[in-house]
Amino acid sequence: MHILFQRGEATVSDVMADLPDPPTYSAVRSILRILSEKKLITHKEDGPRYVYLPAVSADGAANEALNQVVRTFFDGSADAAVTALLRMSDADLTPSEIARLRERIRKARVSGR
Repeated sequence: MHILFQRGEATVSDVMADLPDPPTYSAVRSILRILSEKKLITHKEDGPRYVYLPAVSADGAANEALNQVVRTFFDGSADAAVTALLRMSDADLTPSEIARLRERIRKARVSGR
């Protein structure tokens, strides 16, 4: 998905070229097929090859991926997920980042989330 978001569209060969240690052509094609079945990407035909494009926004894909992680690893608990993020060694938040988080939490409370 990251490659498709960066490029806008890509063939299997394009995706492979952008991967540091690409799997086989058929493996990349299978992953693209699965993403297509999940309606995350679409494709168009360009002669004998398919050109793949994102079918969702980067924000939409990120939200869905994060929701899946929260459901799978944190039993659906946003609190547990946020706590885990804050425990990470690289989560040294600046005072301004903490202030932004507090404001987002406040807005979420006001909107009933």
